[in-house]
Amino acid sequence: MPQLSTRLSPDTVSWTCLCGLLAACLWLGPAKGFDVSFPRAVLPILGLAVLLAALMVGRLRQDDRLVAGATAFLQMTLFTLLGVVFTYLLAADARPLWDDDLATADRWLGLHWPAILNAAAELPAALLLLAGAAYHSLVVQMMLCIVVLACSERYDRLRVLIAAAILSGTITVLASGAMPALGNLFDPDRYGRLWPSVAWLDRSLVAGLRDGTIRQIDLSHMTGIVSFPSYHAALPVILVWGLRPIAALHLPAALWAALTIAATPLFGGHYVVDVFAGLMLAVATLMVARRLPLRGSDGDQLFSSSPRASSPAYCRDGMLRQRSGRPARGGALLPDMPRWRRTERRCSCSRCEGSLLL
Repeated sequence: MPQLSTRLSPDTVSWTCLCGLLAACLWLGPAKGFDVSFPRAVLPILGLAVLLAALMVGRLRQDDRLVAGATAFLQMTLFTLLGVVFTYLLAADARPLWDDDLATADRWLGLHWPAILNAAAELPAALLLLAGAAYHSLVVQMMLCIVVLACSERYDRLRVLIAAAILSGTITVLASGAMPALGNLFDPDRYGRLWPSVAWLDRSLVAGLRDGTIRQIDLSHMTGIVSFPSYHAALPVILVWGLRPIAALHLPAALWAALTIAATPLFGGHYVVDVFAGLMLAVATLMVARRLPLRGSDGDQLFSSSPRASSPAYCRDGMLRQRSGRPARGGALLPDMPRWRRTERRCSCSRCEGSLLL
């Protein structure tokens, strides 16, 4: 896949999005009269401190797996905190809701939600339990994916995955501010076995943010209030892509992701158009992230335990090197390459120009 004509690397994109979210929160928070409950911020701060400590330990021990995993966890934890806070700040603008438009789009697709909900209420309780577990396990899915990719030394793939996840999440947050919606609300008491959706449970939070009665942020209890597009539809696609090279996990991950996406309208209170938009967003951000050059600037070394080599890892018409560092099918091996850079499927011949081969 050809690279984008840019010096941005996956790491640069991730940290740029995080810095942008942080700057926006620091600017808009005081301007809109928000403050943070500091006693309830202790646990999130301790969590970030533990991740930073793990990162520093990994650098001191030159443990590439620990560095990669801690960096990915740190980036996603920061995105979760900053992204949710930013959605709260945007919700305070109380812009006109788009629920009527999104519901109309669902009707254009031939969807009649009262009939769908009545049919869903008749599903076996075990199937509803499984679907609910899939929907509410998205954070666990992300954590397992980071651990697997870091432990299997697929570091560049992990960097691309994190960049796609943060980029798609940032776009989702911005879209939620431009097109706010309460979600596809339904009263679970009317539908027997159905669980209360996240949108139903958060309706008072959204109302308080919009009418000004809620102006204190509790960092110990963060919940997403995004409807369009659905991040619960976008992130599973990105995670499945990340696990694709691992044969033992690819099919189970794909099936669990499909169940997560299918459960999103019911358990998240999303419109189906939210899900379609999330799927398209995942594909688009993966295309962008995969084309970012992995040989970034020296700033990319900030969270690496090994120095970045200045020479190509290998070349010869896209030939790949095996994880052991030996040339594969005649690929040239440069001895000064650090171990973690030798594991990636990347070619720097004149035709490939350093693109990631996935």
